Amino acid sequence: MDERTALGRIAARLPAAGDDAAVVDGRVLTTDMLHDRTDFPVGTTRYTAGWRAVGASLSDVAAMGADATAAVAVYAAPAFEESELADFLDGAVDVCDAVGAEYVGGDLDGHEEFTVATTALGETDDPVRRSGAAPGDAVCVTGTLGRSGAALRLFECGERERANDRFRFDPRVAAGRAVAADATAMMDSSDGLARSLHQLAEASDCGFAVESPLPVADVVEEVADDAADRRELGVFFGEDFELVFTVPPERLSALRERSPVEITRVGTAVESGVTLDGSPLPDRGFTHGGKG
Repeated sequence: MDERTALGRIAARLPAAGDDAAVVDGRVLTTDMLHDRTDFPVGTTRYTAGWRAVGASLSDVAAMGADATAAVAVYAAPAFEESELADFLDGAVDVCDAVGAEYVGGDLDGHEEFTVATTALGETDDPVRRSGAAPGDAVCVTGTLGRSGAALRLFECGERERANDRFRFDPRVAAGRAVAADATAMMDSSDGLARSLHQLAEASDCGFAVESPLPVADVVEEVADDAADRRELGVFFGEDFELVFTVPPERLSALRERSPVEITRVGTAVESGVTLDGSPLPDRGFTHGGKG
C-alpha cells in the first residue's frame, strides 16, 4: 500500500484527518516526521533541519488559514552532540518566532538515523478546507516554486551555504490568515504544485486549468539544465511549502492587497481534469521515501 492509499484509508476512518491539519474545537493540530536519508541532503546544517522540520508543521497550520501558536519536536539521533542540538533548537525557535508562534520543547530519543517528528498547534474559528473549490474560481499560489528542488542541486554541487539558505523557507502563516476570509479551498505545496492540484481537485470534485508562465524562483533558472528541467523543479519536485488556493476572481484584487507576500493567479477551476497549458498534468510529486 503506497502513501496516498494509506492516507485515504486513514481519512475514511478519521474524518478530521483529511486536511493539512485536524480541527478540534477551534484549534488545528498537525504532525510531521522527517528523516536524514529522505529529507535532509548531505550538507544540511542542524540549524536548517530545525527550521525546516518545525516549519513543515507550521506550514500545515498556515494551509488551514489559522494563527500558529506553538510547536514541539522529537529529536532522535545516534548521539546527542551539544553543538548540533543547540543549532537545531536555534532553527526551531527562529522559525517559530518568524510566524509569531512559540517553540515549547519536545523529546529526545536515540535512533540510528537522524529523525525529527514535529507537532504544531494553531487557532481559527473558520478553517479553510481542501473541499470548497468550484468552477470559475481563480487558482493561485503564494511566492515562487522550485526553491527546494534548486537547493538540492546546490547541495549536490557542494554549494552548502547557498543550499542551506534556499532550503529554509518562510511558513506562510500570515498569508494564510490574509486569504482565509475569501479562499474557498487551500493546502500547502509540500507535495508539489501538480500533486497539490490533483488533491484539491479530488477533495472539491472539480478540475483545474493552469496556464504558463508559473512563478518559478530565480534560483531555478541558475540550476536548471533546460526548460523541461525547469518545469520539473517548479511543478513536480515539491517541498516548497507555498500555499495553493482557490478564490472567487472578483475577490482576488482585495486579497492581494491584504497579503504580505506576492500572490500569482495560475489558472481557473473547471468542471473536471487537471491541465497545464491545455495538456493533462500528471499526478506526480513528492512521496515520503522518495520521489513519486
